[in-house]
Amino acid sequence: MPVPPRPPDHPGPMVHEPFGDSLGDSPVAGDSPGDSPSGSAGPLVGVFDSGLGGLTVLRALIDLLPGADTIYFGDTGRFPYGPKPPGVVRRFAVQIADLLVTAGADLLVVACNTAASVALADLQARHPGVPVIGVVEPGLAAAARVTSTGRVGVVGTVGTIRSGAYQEAAARHHPEVELSCAACPGFVEFVEAGEVDSDQVHVLAERLLAPLREAKIDTLVLGCTHYPLLARTIADVMGPDVVLVSSADETAFAVRAMLPAAARPRPAAGSGPGTPHRPATHRFVTSGDPATFRRLGARFLGPEVIDVEAHRWS
Repeated sequence: MPVPPRPPDHPGPMVHEPFGDSLGDSPVAGDSPGDSPSGSAGPLVGVFDSGLGGLTVLRALIDLLPGADTIYFGDTGRFPYGPKPPGVVRRFAVQIADLLVTAGADLLVVACNTAASVALADLQARHPGVPVIGVVEPGLAAAARVTSTGRVGVVGTVGTIRSGAYQEAAARHHPEVELSCAACPGFVEFVEAGEVDSDQVHVLAERLLAPLREAKIDTLVLGCTHYPLLARTIADVMGPDVVLVSSADETAFAVRAMLPAAARPRPAAGSGPGTPHRPATHRFVTSGDPATFRRLGARFLGPEVIDVEAHRWS
């Protein structure tokens, strides 16, 4: 599985602050559902995560759906979600989803396994007119297709594994799979600090992944969107016979199936035949430090991360 690119840092950060109490007053909101920031008809995909990990999902979305505008909310000011009680994570997810829908999002991607595990049904009920996609089932479905022995592993945060979401999805949709799960506390913190290939994270991986090696799995679901950034380390520990499955890629395919028009470039509003297509726009908002988000975001996502806006929870 490829590790996301690490392009050179861009010149000095461009940071907007403060963001305010609502995303709805910002230029990203269209005049009507389905309008993009410039008014061109097309989807606006809202993506959120507890921090930087969801950028792996966003990278897959941008690559697969080059015509879609996106808005990404990284809740780094309240990171991490994994150790928090389910009720707290659910409340955070509802708050962010409300902001993104107010901003004009036509579809929401819960790019945080912990949040998707405990809040997906709540978000779908709260916003019945907006499709809400999680990252649990797409990744598990891909693993079920890939495995040759039926022995599949899942690594995730304490909150994700404790929720039983993967175990429940496997029992309901993939009973042929023998599932082994392992919580990996500490992985997310290493990624958020930008340490994805240090000796310390390798030692931690050796210890946390030992039960999965003993279970002789042949396929491993990276059940946290931060974990693809640790793919080299995880692959080194698990060995060449274990296939790593990224929920990021599979989630992007699920989004494309729901928004087929997103894969087509869209002209700017009022343009006629022969007018060049307007490039898709990608907007980034964080509840933490915008400069840090931009620095690490550009490293993990790529050149799309230029402006980062700040949101302060009241």
